[in-house]
Amino acid sequence: MPRWTIEEPTSLEFDGVVALKATLIAGSVCVLAGGERPSVLVDEVEGPPLVVAHEAGMLNISHERLWEGVLTWLRTQRCRAVVTVTVPHDCPVTVNLVSADAVITGLSARTSLKTASGDVTLDGVTGEIDVGTVSGAIEAQGLDGRVAFTSVSGDLALAGGSVEALTARTVSGRIAVDVDLPGGDLEINTVSGEVALRVPETVSAEVTLNSAAGRIESSFPGLERQDRPIGRALAGRLGDGAGRLAVTTVSGGVTLLGRAPGDADGATAPGMEK
Repeated sequence: MPRWTIEEPTSLEFDGVVALKATLIAGSVCVLAGGERPSVLVDEVEGPPLVVAHEAGMLNISHERLWEGVLTWLRTQRCRAVVTVTVPHDCPVTVNLVSADAVITGLSARTSLKTASGDVTLDGVTGEIDVGTVSGAIEAQGLDGRVAFTSVSGDLALAGGSVEALTARTVSGRIAVDVDLPGGDLEINTVSGEVALRVPETVSAEVTLNSAAGRIESSFPGLERQDRPIGRALAGRLGDGAGRLAVTTVSGGVTLLGRAPGDADGATAPGMEK
């Protein structure tokens, strides 16, 4: 199995890559879809060297003696790398991070990313997308396909694109989404996180917005308000009800807005303005 131990800036090229797995402690990783030969560019390495392995099209990138590296990083804060990887657009990607940041663009196969505190940017990624974080922020634009997001306190800002299904769960993170929903499902659950949604005014969906203690606001006049001794809700059918839009929160507020025809979708996800 071809294997490289990298201790300084290095560039590698490969004949073919059918799957990528990258595991980093700190620093950053950028995964790009490209038409050229797959490659790995290492700009910086501190602490334990990186190990790059390539066998039967499987490309694996990680810190040498990874868990020893985690302990060293916790003690000294000196275990980081800056890596750029170019792969075919249909290459499945798995990325596991501790505090490293990530940028992923242009992929169309399954993308799985887990991080503790690193920030993540997704641009033009399609297909099956699964992102989990403890406290890192997730910013995404132009997604298409099935998206799953989980966090403890990390925020999600998703702007642009046309999602087939979106599932988002968080404890206290904010969720702001501005997308088209052509007959798909959108389901969001939070404890105290605020939720802000913007969808086309012509959307067709069965809508249920529930909050035990938070406010609920909507620009769609066809939804009926239900005030209860404990909790409140807005519910109803928009259009022919082909899709489903459901939000449940304990104390977080919920805002649902309509986007008029001709308005730019996803310029800024609602509720995430700087």
